[in-house]
Amino acid sequence: MSADTTQTMTMAAALNLALADSLVDDPSVLVFGEDVGALGGVFRVTDGLTARFGEDRCFDTPLAESGIIGSAVGMAMNGMRPVVEMQFDAFAYPAFEQIVSHVAKMGNRTKGVLRLPMVIRIPFGGGIGGVEHHCDSSEAYYAHTPGLTVVSPSTPQEAYSLLRAAIASADPVVFMEPKKLYWSKGPVDTSITASIGKAAVAREGNDVTLIAYGPSVQVALEAAAVAAEDGRSVQVVDVRTLTPFDDETVMQAVRSTGRAVVISEAPGYASVASEIQARVSEQCFEYLEAPVRKVTGFDIPFAPPKLEHWYLPDVDRVIDAIDSLHWED
Repeated sequence: MSADTTQTMTMAAALNLALADSLVDDPSVLVFGEDVGALGGVFRVTDGLTARFGEDRCFDTPLAESGIIGSAVGMAMNGMRPVVEMQFDAFAYPAFEQIVSHVAKMGNRTKGVLRLPMVIRIPFGGGIGGVEHHCDSSEAYYAHTPGLTVVSPSTPQEAYSLLRAAIASADPVVFMEPKKLYWSKGPVDTSITASIGKAAVAREGNDVTLIAYGPSVQVALEAAAVAAEDGRSVQVVDVRTLTPFDDETVMQAVRSTGRAVVISEAPGYASVASEIQARVSEQCFEYLEAPVRKVTGFDIPFAPPKLEHWYLPDVDRVIDAIDSLHWED
């Protein structure tokens, strides 16, 4: 990476930088949502943008998620590139009708005449001890909706590069930001670009492939390090884009090891994890040494703060899944 374009920062700061750089580069970009202006957002992702770019480029809205998305649809139809924030994952549900009925369908409805270049930023997942409505894993709703691109970064670099790519996209992107990673730090090179729809191998390995996205990638990497102490060579694939899904990278990785575990915080039933599990089972069947396992949250409403650590997938549960994969030794 170039020393001139690289600096160490938190994921929140990387997202802030991506928004700022997009606002500079493209006058059609707007940033708005609840408390994103003077306050800088609950997680301070938009801190300083209003002061720098003015209230006509970064501004607060009423507490009405459906109205926020509806306004963004109208703006995108008329040449703007709105980037809106849903303050918390479960706060986005009042806007779900707008997202499914209009955001996802406008391009198809108009045979591509009206495309919606807009980004819906959603802080999601657990790990912060949030109460009800402040921690949820809602990605399956959006991934199940044709017409939406769904992205989730796991590092500050991915946060910057993928958000820049999402804002530049001609079609709507739901950008799922792992709340517990907002304060994680790493290098960010602003010259690095990202391709939406492309997974990445985050760690090489020969014995088993862990497949994860967003907040679960760090868990996978920690589990891989623990497994290495027991002589297991563990590969980690960071999905990055939930839809469109990168079958090529994921399947190539699984075929190289013959074993796979999918990790996700969301409940396991009818989930992104179960879809990945099914795709791997179908496309890699003749390569597999054992059934594909998944380690997920439980099929219950998100646990309250004091029980959250029991609910979220952890290293021990991942190691147990790895150990169940029919090892001869």
